[in-house]
Amino acid sequence: MASKSAIQTAVKATAGRALRETGAALKNVAGQEIYSTLRSTMRLNGVKPFKTNDTFIAPSACVIGDVTNWDESSVWYGVVVRGDNASIEVGYKSNLQDRCVVNTVPALETKFPPICHIGHYVSIGSGSLLTSCRVEDFVIIGEKSIVGEGSMVESNVILEPGTVVPA
Repeated sequence: MASKSAIQTAVKATAGRALRETGAALKNVAGQEIYSTLRSTMRLNGVKPFKTNDTFIAPSACVIGDVTNWDESSVWYGVVVRGDNASIEVGYKSNLQDRCVVNTVPALETKFPPICHIGHYVSIGSGSLLTSCRVEDFVIIGEKSIVGEGSMVESNVILEPGTVVPA
């Protein structure tokens, strides 16, 4: 026979799930947008992402680990910024558009630090992939572009959609 505390725990879990689903159904009927319960920022290895008060991080974006978002920067829907191996910095008034991925590697073959630096006034297009690279100020990177490990994109550059900058 199940203990009294096990039965109470099961009842609480069932009631909680029913209330949560009822609330979501009511919001849906009312026409409100329902966001996922995903955490936008997450501590990793004891390091929490830094963001200023005027930084926008979408509810469905994931900013994880050693990441710095400076003033008026924005991380849009479905973006993953993963600072697990080295630090990532997103500059002033820069934006990472939908489904963009920014990550780092543990070490580069060139022995340079494997950080990912995104300068000020930079726009990273939807679906782009940046890995341990340096993007200077005033840069526009088109949709679905790939900037490889150790690459550098200089200031005042526009990369067309689908551009590949090799490592």
